[in-house]
Amino acid sequence: MFDGAELRLVLLKLIADEPRHGYDLIKAVEDMAGGEYAPSPGIIYPALSFLEDAGQIEPLAAEGSRKAFQATESGKSELAQNDEQITALIARLAILAEKGERMDAAPVKRAMENLRNVLRARLHHPESSKETALDIAELLNDAAQKIERL
Repeated sequence: MFDGAELRLVLLKLIADEPRHGYDLIKAVEDMAGGEYAPSPGIIYPALSFLEDAGQIEPLAAEGSRKAFQATESGKSELAQNDEQITALIARLAILAEKGERMDAAPVKRAMENLRNVLRARLHHPESSKETALDIAELLNDAAQKIERL
């Protein structure tokens, strides 16, 4: 969705808007993307460390085990210098959210999972043969062609 520098700008913007901790940031980005994208903790926390090391954010008093951050003057200056890029990045999230609202992919994802389970069971069945595999391949190719024509 974003390269490292882009994600850091989005996180910095969110932190400048209001102090936040890592989990808050994951949820905020997911909300902005309408649930279509959520950065993983393995991406968020290194980005926060980078921003802190760069002096663009600083920790506030800890809320239990969660460390909230606020933007520093250096961070706010970085935001001002990259205002157009940040606007474009946030628009990218909004487009993703809009796409998700237009199409609910959940039924397709469930159908794909069902197909995967059925294929695994059928291909590993003791009575399956080379002919069975060829018949399955033909059905899948037919389905792919029909979907392509939609």
